[in-house]
Amino acid sequence: MEDQAEALRALMKEKTKSEFPQGEALGRQNSKTRIITVTSGKGGVGKTNVATNMAIAYGQMGKKVIVIDADLGLANVNVMMNLIPQYNLYHVIRKQKKMSEIILDTGYGIKLVAGASGFSKIANMTEDERNSFINELYTLSDADIIIIDTSAGVSRNVLGFVAAADEVVIVTTPEPTSITDAYGIIKIIATEVDNLNINLKMIVNRVASATEGKRVADRMTQIAAQFLNLKVEYLGFIYDDQLVPQSVLRQKPFMIADPKGKASVCLRHIVSRIEKTELPESEGFGGFVKRLLGRNWE
Repeated sequence: MEDQAEALRALMKEKTKSEFPQGEALGRQNSKTRIITVTSGKGGVGKTNVATNMAIAYGQMGKKVIVIDADLGLANVNVMMNLIPQYNLYHVIRKQKKMSEIILDTGYGIKLVAGASGFSKIANMTEDERNSFINELYTLSDADIIIIDTSAGVSRNVLGFVAAADEVVIVTTPEPTSITDAYGIIKIIATEVDNLNINLKMIVNRVASATEGKRVADRMTQIAAQFLNLKVEYLGFIYDDQLVPQSVLRQKPFMIADPKGKASVCLRHIVSRIEKTELPESEGFGGFVKRLLGRNWE
């Protein structure tokens, strides 16, 4: 594994020199891209709904947004938007398609990259496939925002995307099992992820009141600080809005179906709060690629 990591670092260094001969141009050119991984400790908390509508909220602000559906087992961002992807990242990894050929224009001001089973093949890529895939990933670097929707839980795939991002948003609800599982994923991130610049944030979904959301968040942030020495920022809450499940049934994101609804207003506040925080110090898009492909996915 160490040999593989060394080879990857050498490859990225060589690529940086060849594509960006002005030295640190890679970091400068790509530093504007905000890469947010959205995850959760358990399923059924509205993670994909939050990720999809967060992307649309950014798109409505005039941002160039790409959503990567990285829920490799139950990819369903496309279902939220009534889309059927013909190709996914597997076809890019195997050099059967270019990234530009698999990106879907959703019609909601954002673009979608279907993940399917693609990233399970990373560990077995040939050198030629790896070089080609790196080139294809760089075609995403002109986006303002990349939102990665992971599967629920703490698989290697999830940790890979968590480690690659500069910001990680954990979605939970006030339910005791959801809170317990959210703490579980925070604990594993604290012990398993090497990215020291990672910024953990939390959204409490389906709350009855602002007070309930703050109570859950305070409990989580205090426990994480006390027992894990880890800072978790509370981004805000989303009301339990009955129009949200209706929008899911209609396969139309709630930001579009009910733009003035309680959930939509809450999510706009959350996105505004994220935008007011400076991007974490990082190696830009190049750092994201290195961390993503340097992970052991087996």
